[in-house]
Amino acid sequence: MGDGTEIGKVRGLGPGHQGAHHWLHQRYTAFGNLFLGAWFVTSLLLLSSLDMDTVRDWLAKPIPATALILLIVSTFYHARLGLQVAIEDYVHDEGSKAGLIGLLSLVFVAVGTFAVFCVLKISLTTGGSIL
Repeated sequence: MGDGTEIGKVRGLGPGHQGAHHWLHQRYTAFGNLFLGAWFVTSLLLLSSLDMDTVRDWLAKPIPATALILLIVSTFYHARLGLQVAIEDYVHDEGSKAGLIGLLSLVFVAVGTFAVFCVLKISLTTGGSIL
């Protein structure tokens, strides 16, 4: 029969049914990473020093801790989406493809959860002001 109508392909309703959705998520996370990354670098440059105590005191505040957690989640999700596309494009065996995408998701969830846990541990165990 074919892969669907031309208008269906344009709307992202081709054989995979998720082309536009996946593409939009990559763009949204890239946009978020741009601003959160700029915030992170600027914040570090504005600190008086980069010793452990200064960074810990900065990270103990809720706004920097929340923004850093958002940066971690967005960056890991963006990287996972990009690697998923590479796997889908270059791995042709369906069983291997599904296994690699599952392993990829597991690794990114595990490492991302660990990174968020580390930020929360520093933030919640260090006394600091609200701002």
